[in-house]
Amino acid sequence: MAAMERAGGLWFGWSGDLARQPSPPRLDRWRSIEYATVDLDPRDHQAYYAGFANSVLWPVFHHRPDLMVYRAADFAGYLDVNRQFARQLLPLLRPDDTLWIHDYHLIPLARLLREAGVASPIGFFLHTPFPPLDLLRTIPNYQGLLADLFACDLIGFQTRIDLRGFEEAVIHGLGGRVEEGGLVRLGERAARTGIYPIGIETDALPRFAEQGSLSREYCALAESLGGRRLILGVDRLDYSKGLPERLRAYELLLERYPEVRRQVVYLQIAPVSRAELKAYSELAARIDAAAGHVIGTWADFDWVPLRHLKRGYRRSTVVAMYRLAKVGLVTPLRDGMNLVAKEYVAAQDPDDPGVLVLSKMAGAALELDAALLVNPYDPEGVAEALRGALTMPLEERRDRWRRMMQILAANDIHRWHQRFLADLTEAHAALRGLKAASGRRGRGAAAGRSDRAGGA
Repeated sequence: MAAMERAGGLWFGWSGDLARQPSPPRLDRWRSIEYATVDLDPRDHQAYYAGFANSVLWPVFHHRPDLMVYRAADFAGYLDVNRQFARQLLPLLRPDDTLWIHDYHLIPLARLLREAGVASPIGFFLHTPFPPLDLLRTIPNYQGLLADLFACDLIGFQTRIDLRGFEEAVIHGLGGRVEEGGLVRLGERAARTGIYPIGIETDALPRFAEQGSLSREYCALAESLGGRRLILGVDRLDYSKGLPERLRAYELLLERYPEVRRQVVYLQIAPVSRAELKAYSELAARIDAAAGHVIGTWADFDWVPLRHLKRGYRRSTVVAMYRLAKVGLVTPLRDGMNLVAKEYVAAQDPDDPGVLVLSKMAGAALELDAALLVNPYDPEGVAEALRGALTMPLEERRDRWRRMMQILAANDIHRWHQRFLADLTEAHAALRGLKAASGRRGRGAAAGRSDRAGGA
C-alpha cells in the first residue's frame, strides 16, 4: 500500500472474508487510496486459494513440486474466481486507467479483461520466484497460464534468474520468441519484460523503530535479555522459509562454540499461515519438535536459548526488534525477494548496526551482497556465519551496513513503483505501434489475395 500512497488509485481484491451470498464490491477510502474488496464463497476459496494457488502454484514456484496437490476442479475454480474478479472490476474501470496486476493468484486476469474489451495499459508483477521449465511443466495446463500473460503489456520479475526462467518457458514451453529490448512474442501477441526488485519504505524504518521501542512487547523483550545479544528471525510459517534447517544451524552454533552459550538468545517469530493445508500443519509439528529439542538440550535455570513465538506483532514493534537484534537471521530455502532482510538493514542504528545473515536463495541476496551470504542447506556454514556475525568488529559492521543502505535508498518502494509504471506506459505505447504496423501489413496482404477478405 505504501507504493500507492503518493500516486493514489484503486486497490481491488479479495476482502479476506467468506460469504455464501454474492455481493457487489465494498468501497472504502484511506487517504489517497480507494479500496474495492469482494468476498469469496467458501467453496471458491477452497478451490482458488487453498487449492490451485497455494497447493499448486506456490509450491512449484518455490521449487517444491513434491508438495503439489493438483485437482482439475481446483484449476477450474481458480479460473472461475478470476472471471468473477474481472466481472466485478469492469464497472469500476475508466478508459484512462492503468492496471497493475499482482502475483500468481491473478495470472489469467489480464486475458479476461482484454476479452471484455479493456484496452488500457496492463502490467503484471510476480512477487514469487519463477521456476525453471523443468519444474513449471509439472503443472498441468501451465502452457495456458503462460499464454495468458501475453495479454499484458509489461511482465515484471524480481530477479534476472526469474526472468530467465520465464524466457526459457516461452521459448521451449510455448514455441515463442525472445527478442532484444525485453520483447517476448507468441504468434501475433507480444509483451515486454523487465526486472524490478521490490523495495521498502527505507526512510520510514527508523521512525517505525522509534515508535515500536515504546511498545509493551518491545520493552519486555529488551529487559528480559539481561544484556545478552539477540538473534532474530521473522517469517511467516512456510516451508519455503527453511525454519527447521535454521533451527539445526543454531543448535550447531551452540554445540561447536561454547563461548556463545548463555551470551545469546535466538527469537523466532513465525505466525501460523494456511493452517488448513496438510503441508503447513506437518511443518508446524516439525518446527515445534525442533524448537523443543533445542530448548530441552541447552536451556538452564537462568537461560533459555530459543524463544519460538507463533503470533504476529504490530509492525512498529517488529521494526524496533530489528534494531535491537545484533543478528538478523534470514535463511529461506527459496524466496522471490524477502523484505524482512531489507527492513532489518534499514532499521539499524548507523553507529552500532547489527549484521544480516542472508540466504543466497533469496532474491534480496543479489542486492544485499554485503550481508553474510549463506547456503541454507548447509547448517555448518550457517552456524559459522552466525559466529562471524556475533564477533564482527564495529568498523566492518558499519561498512557492510553503509553499502547495503546505499542500495536500499536508491531503490525504495516509491522508486520501484515509479519505474514499473513508467516502463508500463512506454511498453503500452510501443506495443500499440507494433500492432498497428502489423495490422497495416496484414490488411495489405489480405486485400491482395481477396477483395472479400480485404473488405471484411
